[in-house]
Amino acid sequence: MDKLAADFNFNGMVSFKALLQKFDKKGEKTGWTYFEIPVDIANEINPNVRTSYRVKGKLDAFSIKLVALIPMGDGGFIIPVNAEMRRGIHKKEGTMIQVELEIDTDPLPQSADLLACLEDEPKALAYFNKLPLSHQNYYSKWIESAKTIETKTKRISMTIKGMVMGLDYGQTLRYFRDLEK
Repeated sequence: MDKLAADFNFNGMVSFKALLQKFDKKGEKTGWTYFEIPVDIANEINPNVRTSYRVKGKLDAFSIKLVALIPMGDGGFIIPVNAEMRRGIHKKEGTMIQVELEIDTDPLPQSADLLACLEDEPKALAYFNKLPLSHQNYYSKWIESAKTIETKTKRISMTIKGMVMGLDYGQTLRYFRDLEK
């Protein structure tokens, strides 16, 4: 895509057309639907940044937020298009979409249920509050991604027990996985 294909608005929003694609065999990305953000457009959104960052905007008329751009090594990025996004735009690989993006600086939401439960366990709350915000977000995202209330409850319980034991996120997951064996 050449520089003329992208429009830049003074409100920080970049608008361009992109082709939905799908990875064949690509390690952990195998089967992902995605679209590319070429270097020149990425530089309009967030100049000279080559690491992942969050954006918000629209894919066609479907609003997105808290979406991470994944660097591809050449200065360009991709955005994976998950099932919810595909349902929202009613399109699949091989079709063009209208993309509008800007940097998303909104704070990541924390799990209200986790925070409420941490209030009942001071040792876990103290541990949680010492964690970097990015690590707190791992827990919140994992808990909030649960599809059932039972799974969410189990994850909150595991998180609090792991924090009381002083375990980090990965250690907590491994500890409880090993208990189930």
